[in-house]
Amino acid sequence: MNIFGIIILTALLFEYILNIIADVLNLRTLSTGLPKEFDRVYDSDSYKKSQDYTRTRTKFGIIESTFSIIVTLIFWFAGGFNYLDQIVRNWNFASIWTGLFYIGILVLMRSILSLPFSIYSTFVIEERFDFNKTTPATFIFDLIKGLLLAVVLGGPLLIGILAFFQFAGVLAWLYCWIVASVFILFVQFIAPTWIMPLFNKFTPLESGELKNAILSYAHSVSFSLRDVFMMDGSKRSSKSNAFFAGFGKNKRIALFDTLIQKHTIAELVAVLAHEIGHYKKKHIMQGIVISILHMGIMFFLMSIFISQQGLFDAFFMKNISVYAGLLFFGLLFTPIEFLLSLALNALSRKNEYEADRFSVETIEKSETMIDALKKLSVDNLSHLTPHPFYVKLNYSHPPVMERIRAIRNYDSY
Repeated sequence: MNIFGIIILTALLFEYILNIIADVLNLRTLSTGLPKEFDRVYDSDSYKKSQDYTRTRTKFGIIESTFSIIVTLIFWFAGGFNYLDQIVRNWNFASIWTGLFYIGILVLMRSILSLPFSIYSTFVIEERFDFNKTTPATFIFDLIKGLLLAVVLGGPLLIGILAFFQFAGVLAWLYCWIVASVFILFVQFIAPTWIMPLFNKFTPLESGELKNAILSYAHSVSFSLRDVFMMDGSKRSSKSNAFFAGFGKNKRIALFDTLIQKHTIAELVAVLAHEIGHYKKKHIMQGIVISILHMGIMFFLMSIFISQQGLFDAFFMKNISVYAGLLFFGLLFTPIEFLLSLALNALSRKNEYEADRFSVETIEKSETMIDALKKLSVDNLSHLTPHPFYVKLNYSHPPVMERIRAIRNYDSY
């Protein structure tokens, strides 16, 4: 095995082992007693259920990740990448179409292998803990719609990337970066009005006390808001959430119907204030800029390694190709991607604190936001005391206890 293979294998195993260690450490925190902050929120049975949920999901995640890495390594060292390449080449299509079929087949194979885990997660684990509302029909239609979106949106982008790297010479990475950046902005713009409604129904809030309270708050912080939408989250799960998507005239704030059912008007305004805080603090634009810069670096490095003979030798390939080079570079990029994910998670947690602070500084009572966070944690059976190492690896949001402590500290200033 050459240096490329050693780097990729080491990175894959290192990340796998590190996540297993984090999972084990996190499971050990489940013996911790109920935090006093939640004494009047959780009863003993509900708290036990939340810990059982974390334990079940963690063990299931370990099984799934173990299966994934075993299949990947078997396929790799059995020469699967080269075997599939020879089959697709024998179809005698143009190189770009060959690349589409090659990558498409690998993606489809991975999707098929992960399908039993998705089914078990949805219809066994989520069902057991009273979360699942997804019907088999909804599950199947979601898969079909997701596949069609990947073909309609991802297909043309992949064709462009393959064409640039094959025909555009040394500036191929720059053209790919420009096209992919435009693609990201385009998807961000159309997602709220064209993509998300394919999966969920978004209904403008009816006139009434809640809508008036929300619009009044938005006006008080000079946030242009034409409407707030209720999303039928209960179509798939009883979990609650809210989110902000899009930008410009297409920006949209959506509250899950389950969230509206379980929270007071004041709490809903506090949650919405948090989402507006992300916009006011420019977190949305920050995320887009980071994504674009990330792609630029990735495409530049890709242009250096995509045709390296050693990279193809590491995967026992007989032929060098742009499409296989894209996949192999993705695996070579694993160590950098892992480090970036740690940094991005840390940045995301920082942004969540800032959005919380914006919320409590612009609503009447900071305790309202705390009450909303507590209810969300209970309703979603969140782990209240996760291990710090697990948080660093996996959490894009701070643990709820840390968020509550931070909010109380804001009040003390």
